[in-house]
Amino acid sequence: MGKDLVIVESPAKARTIGRFLGGKYDTKASMGHVRDIPKREMGVRVDDLSFVPKYRVMSDKRKVVKEIADAAKSASTVYLATDPDREGEAISWHLINAAKIDSSKVQRVVFHEITDAAVKEAFAHPRGLDDNLIDAQQARRVLDRLVGYELSPVLWKKVRRGLSAGRVQSVALRLIVEREQEIEAFQSEEYWSIEAKFAPQSKNGADAQTFTAQLFRLHGSKARIEIKNEAEATAITGDLEGATYRVTSVQRRERRRKPSAPFITSTLQQEASRKLGFTAQRTMVVAQQLYEGVNVGTGGTTGLITYMRTDSTNVADSALREASAYVKEKFGTSFAPKTARRYTKRVRGAQEAHEAIRPTSLFAEPEKVKNHLSPEQFRLYDLIWRRMVASQMNDAIFDATRVDIDAESVSSGTHYDFRATGSVLKFAGFRKVYMEGTDSSNGKASEESRDLPPLEDGDALDFIALLPEQHFTQPPPRYSEATLVRALEEEGIGRPSTYAPTIATVLDRDYARKMKSRFEPTKLGRAVTGLLIQHFPDVVDIGFTAKMEEQLDEIASGQRAWNPMLKDFYQPFNTTVKDALENAERVPSNQIDEESSEVCETCDSPMVIKSGRYGRFLSCSGFPKCRSSKPLMERIGVKCPKDGGDIVERRQRGRNGRKFYGCVNYPDCDFTVNRKPLRVPCLECGGLLVEQGRDRCQCRDCDYRGPIPEAVDAGELVEV
Repeated sequence: MGKDLVIVESPAKARTIGRFLGGKYDTKASMGHVRDIPKREMGVRVDDLSFVPKYRVMSDKRKVVKEIADAAKSASTVYLATDPDREGEAISWHLINAAKIDSSKVQRVVFHEITDAAVKEAFAHPRGLDDNLIDAQQARRVLDRLVGYELSPVLWKKVRRGLSAGRVQSVALRLIVEREQEIEAFQSEEYWSIEAKFAPQSKNGADAQTFTAQLFRLHGSKARIEIKNEAEATAITGDLEGATYRVTSVQRRERRRKPSAPFITSTLQQEASRKLGFTAQRTMVVAQQLYEGVNVGTGGTTGLITYMRTDSTNVADSALREASAYVKEKFGTSFAPKTARRYTKRVRGAQEAHEAIRPTSLFAEPEKVKNHLSPEQFRLYDLIWRRMVASQMNDAIFDATRVDIDAESVSSGTHYDFRATGSVLKFAGFRKVYMEGTDSSNGKASEESRDLPPLEDGDALDFIALLPEQHFTQPPPRYSEATLVRALEEEGIGRPSTYAPTIATVLDRDYARKMKSRFEPTKLGRAVTGLLIQHFPDVVDIGFTAKMEEQLDEIASGQRAWNPMLKDFYQPFNTTVKDALENAERVPSNQIDEESSEVCETCDSPMVIKSGRYGRFLSCSGFPKCRSSKPLMERIGVKCPKDGGDIVERRQRGRNGRKFYGCVNYPDCDFTVNRKPLRVPCLECGGLLVEQGRDRCQCRDCDYRGPIPEAVDAGELVEV
């Protein structure tokens, strides 16, 4: 017999594991799934309601499967070391069947971090395949095929050919569409606030520290004051003219803030979106690289983080002990809790047997491995590392102060209550390492940075100015990637592995677009959502979809059989599909296509914006009688340095054509550049700056390389 065979998904993972195991093992990569349901047919037996899927080896995996099959014949033991989740379990099962591996010599090994100790521990305690996890993955795959394969023809017939629907993607799109409808229906209302600027009366002739306080109620009232318009604001400021101001109450207390839990998939995607500008898909690609292994020099190739598809905030005891030792060594005992912090993440269906996303060793500090990482890898690793360290540090402590001030009108005798709040950091605690990002800001200064002067009950105040300000109530914001992932998680829609591909599909199908990093539904997305809500309310119902996820979790835990679950779903669903194909009204094209200001050069009809396999383009509204079309380009707000024309975004020919930027006057002007030009000129020579990463740029005309001088807004569309 030959060497023992180890099968993983990727070459990077194979290299890392192979280094740990040594020459006794032969390690091969399957490059992901090797079998799937055929694309061009249903591939699921529905006539007898058995729902047995028809799997085929993928055409591009036949060579891989043959190599694995040949290696398995001569191996004494075949270790399946695919990822530790349902998908990984299913890949192992498919490998056995596709390569016809003798099941008697198959062992399954599972580890949540690719380190020497974890891998050797897993190989010392192999197990068999978990049929429940395989059934759950099959059920999800079959369920998604049933929905997609039967719903898509409805969309083709009633909306437009080439469209698709999905069990999770359609609910995500519904959230985006309904948020847009909320924004459109929102009626903004005017309101006013009044702040006053004060200084304590000086007792020694020195200049006193000024501060502001906000009017919040009439004295004796429990309700906060509402100032609806300028007239009401003017009446109050008039009544306060010449008023006397005195401190009535000063309350000081210690306030603590606890650190956030280590990352799970959803929170990592949210924070990487906020702080790094990464899409969910980009985050997962980079995290996969960090998990599978990076060559860190003398230490060789090793996994830097634990498995990145998880919904559990559990942390291994060994990692907690290491975190405590690290914090004490680097920051001192005052920063380390007496006992380890343990977190319970309230995620529906969380698999608590998994671990949170954390570094495999906190002593592998980001700066120590920076030279071995790409910029993206370093930034994401630094985020994960800091979050884990902070999660095992003491609370941040603030001295919080609340000052209530009485204002007595000399003209009416009315008493008004003003309030000032401030908070000063007393002990940094976990904030020494990490502060969690937020999804929005109201533009106000943080209370935690606002220091109030020394004040006591009864102190008289010197009045400086009244500061009335007009405001308008704002609609709920559009979803960003971070807030959409959070909404899906909170509603129990999808699971860690689905967030990134779900969002990518919604964008790829042109059901929604990103405008200034927020999702805006297209007319096509609205039309698809409207049809699905009308004829398939269960498919896009948030509660129903969440229930389906719970049933899949029950299959994974062995509490439910997968066939009855699919039968309960499919029979009414199939009936609804037939009814919709027969009776649903076709959506008119003017409810799908977006208008443009362009006129067709062939027939003078208006041109509309459509989406095709290569992206958005302009098409004659007279189609199919007139088939005239031309590219739709995006003006980025920068003038061409050669002829002064607008620079627009272009793509090379082909489905995956590379993006580049060129002058709108092509072919008369041939100026092009691969990196996006910025609206601000070079500070050193006035030349053209182009992006060089998220926050940095370089000049095409001189040697300047550095931070982007100021924020650059998204461009606008121009039809060319």
